[in-house]
Amino acid sequence: MKIAYFTESLPPNTDGVVRTICNLTSTLEARGVDYRLFSPFKPDPSFSWSHRVYKLVSLPLALYTDYRLAIPYFHPLDRALDSFRPDLIHVISPSLLGLFGLDYARKRGLPAVSSYHTHFVSYFSYYGFSKVTGPGWRFLHWFHNQFRKTYAPSPSAVRELTDHGIRGVELWQRGVDLRRFSPAYRCDELRRSVGAHHVPLLLYVGRLVKEKDLDDLVEAAHLLRIRGCRFALAIVGDGPMREELGQALPCAHFLGYQHGDQLSAWYASADAFVFPSTTETFGNVILEAFASGLPAVGVSQGGVADIITHGRDGLLARPHDPRSLADAIQSLLCDEPRRTAMARAALSTAASYRWDAVNEKLINSYHAVWTTTS
Repeated sequence: MKIAYFTESLPPNTDGVVRTICNLTSTLEARGVDYRLFSPFKPDPSFSWSHRVYKLVSLPLALYTDYRLAIPYFHPLDRALDSFRPDLIHVISPSLLGLFGLDYARKRGLPAVSSYHTHFVSYFSYYGFSKVTGPGWRFLHWFHNQFRKTYAPSPSAVRELTDHGIRGVELWQRGVDLRRFSPAYRCDELRRSVGAHHVPLLLYVGRLVKEKDLDDLVEAAHLLRIRGCRFALAIVGDGPMREELGQALPCAHFLGYQHGDQLSAWYASADAFVFPSTTETFGNVILEAFASGLPAVGVSQGGVADIITHGRDGLLARPHDPRSLADAIQSLLCDEPRRTAMARAALSTAASYRWDAVNEKLINSYHAVWTTTS
């Protein structure tokens, strides 16, 4: 079977969609599935599959200049695809590139599937565009209902899409690499570098953007300081809110994007993980924290709530409630035995999310779609 993927997310970007695709390529190659990726980004040759990527002309997004939208109509894409002769089309984003992939599948009589990775519609209210939420959902309804299947990463995402009238929604979860994320990467020197040699270290990993609800983290951190809770806060990631957060959290340590062993070490060197986002379709960083031996504090909304079992491997605060978030963080930072017990449970949870298993299910679903079409 040959598969053509249409995606705006590839390295050098580092978000959850990118990690998902990178791990999928390993399973595809292990199963002997041939594939090509059509994208505005082409990974460097250190990625063994970079030769499979067809790079397209693109424009930067206004709000996130690190991200780009492909303009597929300035390329002889039909010829490139005809030369590859795919059996199935997988569209990863509802964009011009995704519409091109759908149109190509129709013209060639090929089955096409899509996947849902990001709650873009939920972002509108963070930037003053609440009035387009309804039209946004109507567009997604129109877009995804043209595909044989739409894959969603969590039970909550499956429910939300189904509730909005999208048909054929199927669960395609995420996994975690237990070799890449492990307590074995713990580094006392990193802890000392952020003043955490005698106090607990609280960690956030992710983009620094409004839709991660980082204003709630800021207020929760202030409440904890007022209460006299002693801790160090490390923030891994970057984005448009970096300067604003630096002013609001002068005691926090901003580490920018981290990769490879260094990212693994920051996870493993912390004591607890915090992630206040209400807009996640899954929450890959929660699994990475779990695999590193960290209990996590999240909120009881979205994909994060599908991963964290409240009171076992982490705690769930009320959405958009900084006081509830502060209470949950404090209960972990100030109770080392409880934190240790939850860390053990977090490792157990992470072990149940294996990339090879979840991607095998996806490939089996591909085969089912393909064989019912042939």
